[in-house]
Amino acid sequence: MEITFGGLRVPDSGTVVAGVLEGKKLAPSAAELNRRGGGVLVRAIEATRFTGKKEEALVVPAPNGLAYDRVVLLGMGKPAELSALALQRLGGVLVPALNSVGATAATVLWDKMPGMRLDPGVGAANLAHGAVLRSYRFDKYRTRQKPEQKPSLEKLMVLSPSQASARRAYQPLERIAAGVFFTRDLVSEPANILYPESFAERAKALSQLGIAVEVLDEKAMKKLGMGALLGVGQGSAKPPRLLVMQYNGAGRARGKAPIAFIGKGVTFDTGGISLKPAAGMEEMKWDMAGAGVVVGLMMALAGRKARANVVGIAGLVENMPDGNAQRPGDIVTTMSGQTVEVLNTDAEGRLVLADALWYCQDRFKPQFMIDLATLTGAIVVALGHEHAGLFSNNDQLANRLLTAGKAVEEPLWRMPLADVYDRQIDSDAADVKNIGGGRDAGSITAAQFLQRFVNKVPWAHLDIAGVAWSKKDAPLTPKGGTAYGVRLLNALVEAHYEGR
Repeated sequence: MEITFGGLRVPDSGTVVAGVLEGKKLAPSAAELNRRGGGVLVRAIEATRFTGKKEEALVVPAPNGLAYDRVVLLGMGKPAELSALALQRLGGVLVPALNSVGATAATVLWDKMPGMRLDPGVGAANLAHGAVLRSYRFDKYRTRQKPEQKPSLEKLMVLSPSQASARRAYQPLERIAAGVFFTRDLVSEPANILYPESFAERAKALSQLGIAVEVLDEKAMKKLGMGALLGVGQGSAKPPRLLVMQYNGAGRARGKAPIAFIGKGVTFDTGGISLKPAAGMEEMKWDMAGAGVVVGLMMALAGRKARANVVGIAGLVENMPDGNAQRPGDIVTTMSGQTVEVLNTDAEGRLVLADALWYCQDRFKPQFMIDLATLTGAIVVALGHEHAGLFSNNDQLANRLLTAGKAVEEPLWRMPLADVYDRQIDSDAADVKNIGGGRDAGSITAAQFLQRFVNKVPWAHLDIAGVAWSKKDAPLTPKGGTAYGVRLLNALVEAHYEGR
């Protein structure tokens, strides 16, 4: 969708969007439209239940006395509550309202009002950002859609008193949205198209943004001793890869230890020999969402020229059950030298991350490591689809993540780590086993497993199994791949790790 900005003025035609505050109070531009139409907008409001509460929308088609195709009244709520996130949600609400009436272009009149804390230009930029996030569609394989099934909105112009500040504020938001879209594309692709090699190939496009991209093949990983990661992929015809990305945006602080993000990239997960049930297995194309988030985050940070040194690593494998597949009871040796008894081949993500985490801390000596993974169904049982699970060995890092999640509406819930859980993954045959003693605390024992491969580096694990994919629309996220984590981690970096 094309976004443009301009100075505030009331246009003469087309589709116009104007704000209404809670209590049916018209914003200045809406009041001017109403005056020109002889009170038509007030009459339309009085004929409905629309009151101007936040995220309400009322479409007034071809209003009598006004030369517009339609006027859309957008409920703004209370001016003091119009934060950047609230304005993004307003933009997200606006897109389906415009698509529902077939609008191809619209002009939003964004006024400065008493009590509004944000600069109106910054507000206009965030509204546009929300509209873009909500506009995402993955339609590349649909060939027979009817016109009315396709989104109509192509252009959105946002007019405000601060045109220059709107454009400045929108520039980094545009790059963040590009990272979100890249992740959503990766997560949405079917596994016959996206597999370890093709995933890595797509990531090479990031070199155009100044990101150094390396791809380690099986030979290189075997030389490093990555027996856990390679064990997961040995049953697939698609060979595994380790994707390593480096972005140095800190300028004079170039020699400072980087911050690091690591993603689980199981491009399809059958469960291996511990085969999953058939029902719902098609969803396992997005078991690489953690890796997708890391790639999208790197794109966003480099795109907006973040002043930070950042490493992104993705362990890319396909978990398949052929005659060469890993068996329950196998023992593998990780890059760390620790041995793992594989009791369940469907607990494979932690094996991939074990080697990826160790590689990261061993090579890059980062300030911290954050891994993201669709790791356990247990986290969905615990938290549903509203929060991702957060596990960490560092309170400061955990608290910063919690704050960043709230700021972008990608909330986290901190879960415990403790010796009593760690003892559940002690093995009688090896140093550690890849599952606990039963169904209890499954997401916690998985996190305890990962903690054994981080040494003393500050570390956080985000279990995104319940939030990587959505079966319903939300203001900023259409159903499908969510890219949950890109905006969260960008907010973390922006708030605490740039220019330091």
